[in-house]
Amino acid sequence: MTPAATGRPCALGSHRVIAPAGALPQNAWKIDNAPVAHENEILCEVETLNVDSASFKQMYDACAGDADAIGAHILATVQERGKQHNPVTGSGGMFVGRVLGIGDSLAARDDIAVGDRIASLVSLSLTPLLLERIEHVDVATGQVRVRGKAILFESGIYARLPADLPVAVALAVLDVAGAPAQVRRLAKSGATVCVIGADGKSGLLACAQARAAVGPLGRVVGIVPSAETDGARLLADRGYVDALIVADARNTLAVLEQLPASLPELADLVVNCVNVGGTEVASILCCKDHGIVYFFSMATSFTAAALGAEGIGKDVSMMVGNGYAKGHAAVALQTLRDHPPLKDYFIARYGASA
Repeated sequence: MTPAATGRPCALGSHRVIAPAGALPQNAWKIDNAPVAHENEILCEVETLNVDSASFKQMYDACAGDADAIGAHILATVQERGKQHNPVTGSGGMFVGRVLGIGDSLAARDDIAVGDRIASLVSLSLTPLLLERIEHVDVATGQVRVRGKAILFESGIYARLPADLPVAVALAVLDVAGAPAQVRRLAKSGATVCVIGADGKSGLLACAQARAAVGPLGRVVGIVPSAETDGARLLADRGYVDALIVADARNTLAVLEQLPASLPELADLVVNCVNVGGTEVASILCCKDHGIVYFFSMATSFTAAALGAEGIGKDVSMMVGNGYAKGHAAVALQTLRDHPPLKDYFIARYGASA
């Protein structure tokens, strides 16, 4: 699609929208993915996609865990929509790549240059993406090596890759950078924080930030489906949580039964980091009246959350899982640096990927 004949292309990328009329790139069904940078765009060569956890699990289940089928599914989505925007979950992910070109009106930026290797910090659900081929799908991490090109809009955010971490580790951390940054803002000294899905990558970083924020007078409780995962053992052994509730958070009654023993006064802050739906009411039940439930999970049904809170008579504030917070990339990476056990875990799990 050609930009409007008059005026410069839109900073938010509306000039790339093909359908429907009036949409912005994220809520558009289809966008123009032509790999040519307009004056206020950045063209990147894409090396790796980090598909968000909710989206990857949906594709994994739909494709019976077959890596080739997942790759074909991603190619088909991008070909149809001009972006990696999962039509079931509505989510995308992020990419790592190298800057190929910078539009004339952005040339004065001092935080990026042609040749820089960067991670996008905006969702693939709004990023124009053209894929030539899928080279490898890592079903354990949701990282996908590709050959392709992508466009970042003037409003888009990105980060240079750190020199002290493997690329795949940095990508895994930056994909969930909003979680530790928001927990750092929301968790207060002496408070009780409950992290649901605590043994996943966002949950681990959230627990580390919660532990630091609440201090010795506060409590951190994690909810995990199994105490035997490497992540769950790390949380317990290294003191990032005071207690673990072992339950499938989709089973609301199973969670409720364990609250008197592990979370008797309920939580001031509940952070939902799972990658499946159906955990909304359990999250709300873990929270005190007038507390905060932060739904970081992209699998959340906000209808289920709102009506569920109403149905059980809970007066809580609920936050949409905004993946962006000012400075969130730096906070997430520094969380890893400040916690060597977490860093070792992430390197062991993601260091050999992409």
